[in-house]
Amino acid sequence: MSETQEAALPQAKEKSFLERRGELILRTLVPIGVVAVLVLVWYVGVKVSGVPPYILPGPAAVVASLFNDWGTLAPAFWVTTKITMASLALALAGGVGIAIFLVQSRWIEIAFYPITVILQVTPIVAIAPLILIYAPSTQVALLICAFLVAFFPILSNMVQGLKSVDHNLLNLFDLYGASRWQTLLYLKLPASLPYFMTGLRIGGGLALIAAVVAEFAAGSAGAGSGLAFRLLESQYRMNIPRLFAALLLLSCLGVAIFAITSFISWLSLHRWHESSLKREN
Repeated sequence: MSETQEAALPQAKEKSFLERRGELILRTLVPIGVVAVLVLVWYVGVKVSGVPPYILPGPAAVVASLFNDWGTLAPAFWVTTKITMASLALALAGGVGIAIFLVQSRWIEIAFYPITVILQVTPIVAIAPLILIYAPSTQVALLICAFLVAFFPILSNMVQGLKSVDHNLLNLFDLYGASRWQTLLYLKLPASLPYFMTGLRIGGGLALIAAVVAEFAAGSAGAGSGLAFRLLESQYRMNIPRLFAALLLLSCLGVAIFAITSFISWLSLHRWHESSLKREN
């Protein structure tokens, strides 16, 4: 390497670092700016129209309710978070495990895959009452409902990933005498990782939605109730600022789940997969 090239190398690295940092700042500031503009429009609209707070509260009233009612909303937020995370963890374990089981044989997939489809297409609101009857407690029923909704996207994406392995690589593993488990561990599972990450992102959002819908169907109340009950309670009492505050907490939880799952996906794929590699054009 010539002296000119050696001198230009640190400058190129510094330029690349500045470009990445500028892009990161831009990707952070633009969404925050859009949200700030929407909140400002909301604030001005409420002020100009004179809508009473029991119909549409302003941002200040929602923030005030969030602080004033934190003692009520925080335990409910924690309950919803626990149910969502536990159901997502069960859906990950169950989806991956059953997907591995289904792809072992074409006849196994033909026999059992329709059952998973039936569970997915049946509305959770329709089977929630049955789950509430047979489950040992309301919390277990909510966990089962959230699991059923988050489970299928992970399963279907994982099955598709395990079946999409390059056949040339499969033939190469067969040529070298790899066992079925070696092929699964060293070829199929790594190759299906992008599909699994897609299912993870989808399942994370659906687990939260299912937890809220299941609690609506259960109508549970008391110390162990989640944010869904606080939404209903605020509606019945016409405490609309608290209702908006509960919705804000649910939205923040959903955004946090999406951000965490997206970061995990990027961390797993950004060094080698086309979907996460930075392109020049």
